[in-house]
Formats: sequence, structure tokens, C-alpha cells
Amino acid sequence: MKTIDIRPLTREAFAPFGEVLETEGAPSFPINAGKCVRYHDLAKIETTGEKARAMISLLRGEPYRLPLELTMVERHPLGSQAFIPLSEHPFLVVVAEETADGPGQPIAFRTAPGQGVNIGRNVWHGILTPLDGISEFAVVDRGGEGINLEEHFYGQPFLIR
Repeated sequence: MKTIDIRPLTREAFAPFGEVLETEGAPSFPINAGKCVRYHDLAKIETTGEKARAMISLLRGEPYRLPLELTMVERHPLGSQAFIPLSEHPFLVVVAEETADGPGQPIAFRTAPGQGVNIGRNVWHGILTPLDGISEFAVVDRGGEGINLEEHFYGQPFLIR
């Protein structure tokens, strides 16, 4: 079994797959008479296809234990998917580049407190994987008609540690 070491999540390392959502280093300006700071335009929300629209959902996920076997990745050909944590628990973000044979070698990132991600349209990624405790998320993704899910099962699992 191949192993994947978990990396810290940074804007630069995650750029080929989407955007890191965080306040640190983000464009910002004051609003509401200076009582609030807006961290502006952090991600490109993508929706395409018949009757496409952006939608917001809330998720509550149980934590996973490491090491973890990864057997499958998925992608959404009609829209991006943003995961915004509503708790301080980290979560695992697994992504893989597209190759001529489908998804390539997965890469695993561990979020820091306050970090979320926007996974670009058609990017291979793992399922939502909270760590260290039950976690809640706001999710911004695509609603509308059409099939917006493709799954790929690896012939041999990867061990994420």
C-alpha cells in the first residue's frame, strides 16, 4: 500500500486545485461604519449546466481517525465546492491531479483553525474528512439539473498518515 504524508494547507500548495479560504493575507476592507472587516472575493464559485445555481448547505460530520485508507475520490464536473468550517477542528483535504488515466497520486492537506477550501470544478478530491471532533461546515456548491458527481475507485488503497 502506498502512503501519503499529510501536508499543511497553504494557498500556494493548493492553488492547482482551488482556493484556500482564510483571513490571513486575504484582501480586505472595513464595512459597517468601520465595525467589521470584509475579507473579499476569496474564491471563484463555479456553476454550469442546465438551471445551474449556487446553493448553501450545512453539514455535520463525525471525525475520522488517522491513519486512514483512501480508496476513492470524486469530482463535480458542473460546479465547485467550498467547505467553510464552523468549528475549530481541523479537517483533511485530499485532492488529485487529472492524468491521461484518470486521477493521479492523491495529495493530503490538513487545515489549520479557520481555514476552509474551495475545490475547483472538475477537480478530483476525497470526501469530507473532519479530524479531532464532530465538525460543522457551511458548504457552497452547485444546485440544478444534470449529473454533478463522478467517482473513481483506486485499484489499491492509499494510507494517509
